[in-house]
Amino acid sequence: MVYAPKTAPDCPFQKRFPSQLIRDDVFFMSLAYNLAIDAWNANEVPVGAVIAHNNEVIGSGHNQVESINDPTAHAEMIAITQAAKAIDDWRLNEATLYVTKEPCPMCSGATIMSRIGRVVFAVPDPKMGGLGGAFNVNEYPGMNHTLAIEKGVLHDECLELIQTFFKLKR
Repeated sequence: MVYAPKTAPDCPFQKRFPSQLIRDDVFFMSLAYNLAIDAWNANEVPVGAVIAHNNEVIGSGHNQVESINDPTAHAEMIAITQAAKAIDDWRLNEATLYVTKEPCPMCSGATIMSRIGRVVFAVPDPKMGGLGGAFNVNEYPGMNHTLAIEKGVLHDECLELIQTFFKLKR
């Protein structure tokens, strides 16, 4: 059965324009937030991700599951692939992943497998979160790599964005 895609509701949120002078967690999460708005406008679940290394963006993406009909086309997966290509190494030890919603189990696993050093996410996901929301892939016994995890950067803005998207879709 083929489902006709519904159009995206108009996005009532504005992009953020953080200062380039202070490249902190809020700066990079603001970039991820902007990508989540791009996902919304593409009629995708509004999740955005940015990977930073040495205070530079080396990978970014937003959900494209519906656009390219690929269940693995999550924001984090796209950003990880770009980042590995950017530094010509699949090991992203010194990199930080910024994502507007807690990564799912697939993305959490990919984050560990790519050896990202740190993950910063805005909104926890108690139903499908893989880094403490539903369960924690990072605490699986015997892992040869674990992530430093920080939660809550731009929490309110990212939560309002995703909740509003689903309210307007229904």
